[in-house]
Amino acid sequence: MPTLDDPITLGAIHAPNRMLMAPLTRGRGTRAHVPTPIMADYYAQRATAGLIISEATGISRQGLGWPYAPGLWSPEQVAAWKPVTEAVHAAGGRIVAQLWHMGRLVHPDFLGGEAPVSASATTAPDHAHTYDGSKPYSEARPLALGEIPGLLDDYARAAGNALEAGFDGIQLHAANGYLIDQFLRDNANFRTDAYGGAIENRIRLLGEVTSRLAETIGADRVGVRLSPNGVVQGVTDSDPHSLFAAAARLLDEIGIGWLELREPRPQGTFGGPDAAPVHPVIRANFSKPLVLNSDYHGDDGAAALASGEADAIAFGRPFLANPDLPRRIREHLPLNAPDPATFYTRDAAGYTDYPAYRG
Repeated sequence: MPTLDDPITLGAIHAPNRMLMAPLTRGRGTRAHVPTPIMADYYAQRATAGLIISEATGISRQGLGWPYAPGLWSPEQVAAWKPVTEAVHAAGGRIVAQLWHMGRLVHPDFLGGEAPVSASATTAPDHAHTYDGSKPYSEARPLALGEIPGLLDDYARAAGNALEAGFDGIQLHAANGYLIDQFLRDNANFRTDAYGGAIENRIRLLGEVTSRLAETIGADRVGVRLSPNGVVQGVTDSDPHSLFAAAARLLDEIGIGWLELREPRPQGTFGGPDAAPVHPVIRANFSKPLVLNSDYHGDDGAAALASGEADAIAFGRPFLANPDLPRRIREHLPLNAPDPATFYTRDAAGYTDYPAYRG
């Protein structure tokens, strides 16, 4: 049976262990969404992960509504990512770019006052983070059929830019209540065209985007992230087992290299007593490596591999405060505690100043 310390092949990527770094938004870019030099230090410190999945990275101005988050649509952004990927590779690591369109979670402040786009005319709950503080979300407009080819172009351009910037591949962010998830789930998608209604229609955009990415950079350099249960940023589904089984079959047919799930567990921070697991039906319908994420630690992550539930584990918040997390898990060493007050601040504090284990 595999262990967390065993190597694994994720499409074209040969990872030396099965402890992946999950995508973690940190907000250390510029207002023009350009990566900054400190990001090279941060990611290089964590290069002992089997694979680093970058923070969510915008594919276009329309799709990015998080202050100081990076993008991958301009030459300036591509050039600024190159030192980051070079630093990771120099430290012996591997890194993929997570491609992000936030859909209705983009506040109009990021769009010159225009409405964000989504599957349907809906409004996200709670408030958006903007440069001027917390503001209520605004109602999105439905993405028009005529706009979908342009959206596919944006994804393809970002994927090509990712490889130009030195990434080893990409992960499509299709989770957490963002644009593709808004199309997938029936409490956010009320369309009556070919992208709404029946499950086969609601997974259509996921399939078209993933296929375009595979055509652009090769399916073996494409991973996907889904969040198959629980309410995430107001998005949920009445029948997640059927929906995500169909999505898994579709992604398997396209031939992506690996699939990651941010799936809340009942005992976890994002879970609850009714968070019934969906990953077993995904496992039954997806033949490539399956990565589980959400509140795992060394022991329960190892147990998930030993039981055959997963092929690798993506660790999120533990990697924030423990740049040497694989060693700490391997040797059962104590962990640094992350400081939530510095998750999205602008400097090195709580970013690159967490120490590796001494001894």
